[in-house]
Amino acid sequence: MHAVINPEFRFKWLWLLIGYGLIVLVVYLSLTGNPVRIDTSLPYQDKLFHTLAYFVLAFWFLQIYHIKHHMVFLVVFLLCLGVLMEYLQGLGPARYSEAGDMAANAIGVVIALALSRTRLRFMLVRLERFIK
Repeated sequence: MHAVINPEFRFKWLWLLIGYGLIVLVVYLSLTGNPVRIDTSLPYQDKLFHTLAYFVLAFWFLQIYHIKHHMVFLVVFLLCLGVLMEYLQGLGPARYSEAGDMAANAIGVVIALALSRTRLRFMLVRLERFIK
């Protein structure tokens, strides 16, 4: 497992722990019967939050994994996670499934993938160099 993680990392287990914590948080927030309500008065704010959540997940892990087939696996995993969370929401009484949310999740992943092709993919490496 160590070989697939960017070898420049000194705190790789911390970054992975934070990333897995973010996944747990998104799953919890997706399935809780009492979702967080934030009113920003923006149109389609729900879709914006879905896009942001999946962008953060994808961009975080795309900074850690730079090997192409691992990146493809991660993108497919997050796209499937977004669909699964929406499907599971539709099974409970307090939430409902929405195709627009699935699309917003996917858009967040795609934006992160696009940005991971830039120098921004080295943000965690730069942070580690800064805190030496």
